[in-house]
Amino acid sequence: MRFLFIDEIHELVPGKRIVAIAHIADDEAYFADHFPGFPVVPGVLLTEMMGQAAARCLDHDLENRGKAILARIKSAGFRGWVRPGETVALHAEIRSDREQFATAACKAEVAGKEVASAELMFGFLPITTFPADLRRSLVDQFARERPGRKLDT
Repeated sequence: MRFLFIDEIHELVPGKRIVAIAHIADDEAYFADHFPGFPVVPGVLLTEMMGQAAARCLDHDLENRGKAILARIKSAGFRGWVRPGETVALHAEIRSDREQFATAACKAEVAGKEVASAELMFGFLPITTFPADLRRSLVDQFARERPGRKLDT
């Protein structure tokens, strides 16, 4: 199973906000069991998607403090279903950003309708723990696909 859910970044203001996209494939393995006859993305995976989006936003703020890692789900709520083949827009707004931790208010939308929200807390691991290309790959793609457009700062 693929566990990196973010496919595109549409907006990024490092350390402040992000809008990212996750395309849900028709053949995701979890659809076989969740639920037979009515396949939907599990809520825990929607929460992970929101967390990955917020972490990308934090990763490109203070690069020397490390990689943002989801440490706590303060709250999460689900208001709709995400079905095979749908596209999920992930919005995260950083609420507090300190040296040792950060918090984010997140939401997931399908076709403009909110399907999930979460308040998340992040800690940080040294960046040397991870492969060098992991952190920048999606931001580099964001810049390549929008020539002449810089990341907002």
